[in-house]
Amino acid sequence: MAGPLLYGIPNCDTVKRARAWLAAQGVDYDFHDYKKAGVPAAELPRWLAALGWEKVLNRAGTTWRKLDEAQRAAVVDAGSAAALMQAQPSVIKRPLVQWPDGSLSVGFDAADWARRLKG
Repeated sequence: MAGPLLYGIPNCDTVKRARAWLAAQGVDYDFHDYKKAGVPAAELPRWLAALGWEKVLNRAGTTWRKLDEAQRAAVVDAGSAAALMQAQPSVIKRPLVQWPDGSLSVGFDAADWARRLKG
C-alpha cells in the first residue's frame, strides 16, 4: 500500500510536526511542496468539494492576515476561495493529506492519523 500524500510547505511548523510523526511511525509518504510545484489545479476542486472551502481556507494564518480587507471580503464561495488558493497557496490549511484510501484530511491530528493508517 502506498503511503499518504502530504500537500504543504516545508517550513510550516505543523507540516514539520506531521512529517516527523510519519517518520517516527515508519510511514512512507510523498510530499507536494506548494512553493516548488504550485497548487494542483486538477485536485483543488475535489478538495473543496470533499472538505468544504471554509475548512480548507486558513483564516488564522499570516498570509490571510496580510491580505487587505477587500481581498479577504472577496472570498465568499468555493470559486473565489479557489482563485485565492491558486494565487496564494499559503492560505490553504496545512498539511492537506490524501490518504491511500482516497479520503482527505486537513491539519495534523496524531490520533486521527494513527486510525487512518491502521485502516
